[in-house]
Amino acid sequence: MSRFVMNKKDKLHEVADRVVSLASQLKKIIVTAESCTGGLVAKAITDIPGSSYCFSHGFVTYSDTAKNTLLGINSLLIKDNGAVSKIVAERMAKNTLRDNTVDISVAITGIAGPTGGTLEKPVGTVWLAWGYYIDNQIIIDTQHYCFNGDRNTIRFESAIEALIGLEKRMKKCNSV
Repeated sequence: MSRFVMNKKDKLHEVADRVVSLASQLKKIIVTAESCTGGLVAKAITDIPGSSYCFSHGFVTYSDTAKNTLLGINSLLIKDNGAVSKIVAERMAKNTLRDNTVDISVAITGIAGPTGGTLEKPVGTVWLAWGYYIDNQIIIDTQHYCFNGDRNTIRFESAIEALIGLEKRMKKCNSV
């Protein structure tokens, strides 16, 4: 394993540790919906001792069928927009909040490669979405990325950004 990936693992662990600490302090319950990261965010969170106080569950919806059956995303929406799209990421984040025992979600869909990219959506294209509540209203934020590197690099970068986004949104919804 390259030194670069080892550094990314350290960074992922560091950010996950901060997220677990903050979520536990704020009494926020996290849920994840992951595609291209294959559960890497959920693993990073649950690697931290005490994560059982703030992590409910995760979905790994790698296929379009899983996105449809487990997260209730309309298959025509996926067909018309592609699985790697803003609207699919938004629906993944929103639909994970349907269980009223969770407070904040993160969803990831992307193309980690080395194949699967197109001119419009090259390898490294990733959509992240976070869902959370402010005044009992679901807020969905999205962010588009185009990461460079190999499959592992893209997956680790996506997971790190997902966790950084969770940290920011927990601070945001707690300060309102």
